Amino acid sequence: MKRKIITTADGSKTIQIEDWNEQYHSVHGAIQEAYHVFIKHGLSLFRDQPLSILEIGFGTGLNALITLLESKKRGLDIVYKGIEAYPVIPEELEQLDYIEALDAGDMEQCFFNMHQTSWGQSHPILPNFSLIKQQIDFREIADVDQFDLIYFDAFGARVQPELWTEEVFSIMFRALKKGGVLVTYSAKGSVRRAMQAVGFVVERLPGPPGKREMLRALKVS
Repeated sequence: MKRKIITTADGSKTIQIEDWNEQYHSVHGAIQEAYHVFIKHGLSLFRDQPLSILEIGFGTGLNALITLLESKKRGLDIVYKGIEAYPVIPEELEQLDYIEALDAGDMEQCFFNMHQTSWGQSHPILPNFSLIKQQIDFREIADVDQFDLIYFDAFGARVQPELWTEEVFSIMFRALKKGGVLVTYSAKGSVRRAMQAVGFVVERLPGPPGKREMLRALKVS
């Protein structure tokens, strides 16, 4: 499918899938969305403990990079697993230029390493941050009671409804530890009901720029 780089409302860039009219990140602000959904309403819940994070849709690596920056700032030890069926190519990463957008020149080599490391193996990116990437379909995830936090950042239900089903959220529920949290930009009623059907307790929260609400799901038992 045809892809192009576009600039979002906060000046940061994202990839648009033209055939779907769908973007990897919000057109209202790629970086703003990442901080609001995944950091403010996800990572910030956890303090002073080692964390295991699963990202559904590693994509451009923006969420992983921001989490890396926050781990350094907050003194968090993080094991990060990113799932991506269709990796972004180097030419696209260069055009996205997230290092400059985040004023993170000291992390340029780390971001490069994130994308260049081999798939299926754990790699230290910083002493307190390790990354493992898996190039698999989301429905192939077999982890059980492994993660404290899930960033659910799949393409929207409008274009890939099969990724927002009870089947998939059952896999997410199983992968989380008791007390674990899943955050996503989506606020669709069908998504909330699918989460609740598999056992999640679901909260509606104020959404990022351009969206009224988002969802946070808790595994309480």
